Parts: sequence; structure tokens; C-alpha cells
Amino acid sequence: MDEQLQLRQNLRAAMTQEIAERTKAHQAQIAAFNSAIARRRTAGAKPPALPLAMLAHGDSWFDYPLAGNNTSLSHTDIIVQLQSLGNINPYILNLSQWGDATTAEMSWPRQQLMITALQTPANWFATGKPDAILFSGGGNDIAGDQFCIFLDYAGVSATGLDATRFQEALGMVEASYRDLFAFRDRFAPDVPIFGHCYDFAIPNGAHPVCTGPWLKPSLNFCGYDLVQGTAIVYQALLDFQNLLASLATPTNNFILIQTQGTLHPADWANELHPYPHGFGMIAEKFVDALRTHFPGRI
Repeated sequence: MDEQLQLRQNLRAAMTQEIAERTKAHQAQIAAFNSAIARRRTAGAKPPALPLAMLAHGDSWFDYPLAGNNTSLSHTDIIVQLQSLGNINPYILNLSQWGDATTAEMSWPRQQLMITALQTPANWFATGKPDAILFSGGGNDIAGDQFCIFLDYAGVSATGLDATRFQEALGMVEASYRDLFAFRDRFAPDVPIFGHCYDFAIPNGAHPVCTGPWLKPSLNFCGYDLVQGTAIVYQALLDFQNLLASLATPTNNFILIQTQGTLHPADWANELHPYPHGFGMIAEKFVDALRTHFPGRI
């Protein structure tokens, strides 16, 4: 227990500094590209193709500081993978912090962090704002020791999920996403938001030493085995996907990337996170969606 607590504290303590370092590196990329454009113009040469400059905000699928399940710090998440993909690699300012629920992501301190990022000219090209906002959220609102709250005891219902309690939990997720849309309309008008719906997690109890498991303990507590638990988690994720799909409208300027069904069992490092190559498979889905929206930019 002491080892787990210490690892968690060390990871959390590094987050503020890490975001500052990410911001500095991102600004250096933007400045270097602007300098390259200026040099080409001076030489009368054609300017290089403009990469996408985007803001990312999310949970551990955007900020996974481990390679697989080990405790060596090596980010392997979607954003890390995405930055090296595409014909033109995108520039992404990543403000994500692992472990955040959507209610934490949209808390006022985190919104203030996004406002600062959006209003800092050095973070963006001549438009003064990102091309897109990438968002990852919803899993931590439900998964974790609190997962048992949304379960019926075995034999009580056909699905294993208490429909009323689970929908109320999804209601908080929906409120957070709707607040994100309102935030964007105020501080980054017309900027599209791209989100995803995770993939079908396997509640087998696998977890890194510093955190988890997030699903199996609650399922076992309520009387479900692995087969039953897998079906329950599958349905919960379908319900989550359906919620996000209902929000993916032109009015909300929200594009939902369909990621469910991408990963195979061998691609999962633990209950909630894939191995690096699995994150890469999900990142490719982002590339496809961004290419459709921004042809020739990625």
C-alpha cells in the first residue's frame, strides 16, 4: 500500500511541471515553424504545408505515463502516438491529466488552464486559436471503486446494470460535455471538438502497481464472474457511446470518433488501457477523422 501511494503521489506531483514543459515544447514547435515560413518567404520559396495545431484535454487515454503495466515513466497514450502520425505531423498542446473524471476536467481550475492556453498567442499560428480541440472523458466518472454503485447484485436484473443509477451517472458526463461545448463557444468560437468512446474493456483485474484495478473488484463484490462482468462492461460502454453519439451534432460542432471494436484482447495492457501499439491503433482513427475534416493538413 505504501508503494502504491508513493507512486501515485510522485506521478501527481509531476503533473504541473509536466504540463509546463509540454507547453514550452509546443511553443518551441510553433516558433520554429513560423521561422521556417519567414525564411522561405524571404527566399521566395513556397511555404511548407501548415500542420494542425490543436489543444488536447482529457484523461489517461490522452495522458498515460506508463509503457504497458510497468512503472517506468514512458508516455504511450493517444496524443503521443498522434503527434508522430499523418503525412504532416500535428502540433498538440496536451493539458490532459490521467485519472480525471469529466467533472474534474471541466472544473473551474481546469477551465482556467484551458483559457490561458487558448489566449496565449505563442501557442497558435496566425489564426490565434487551435484548429481543433481533442477531448477524452467519461471513463473515470464510472470506473473505479465507485463502479459498484451502478451495479445490481447478481440475479436482480438481466443486464447487471441498475438502469436508473447508471443513467444518472451518464447524466453527469453529459452535463460535462455540454459545458465543454458552452466553454468552446465562449473562448474558441467555431473550433470543432473531436472525442472518442474508448473500447470494450475486459474486467480481468489486470492493473499497474500504482493504481487499479477499476472494474473487477466491484463486479466480484456484486456477484459477477468474468464472463458476466465482460457483458456488463460491454453494455455500459455501448450506453456511453450512444450518449456521445446523441451529442455529435452540427449545433454542438462535436465529432465523435468511433473507436469501439478497434482493439483485440491481446492489445490490452490492463483493464482500462491498451499497450502502446493499441493506443496507436486508436490514434489512427483520429487521423482518419481529422483528414476528413481538414483535408491536406495531416
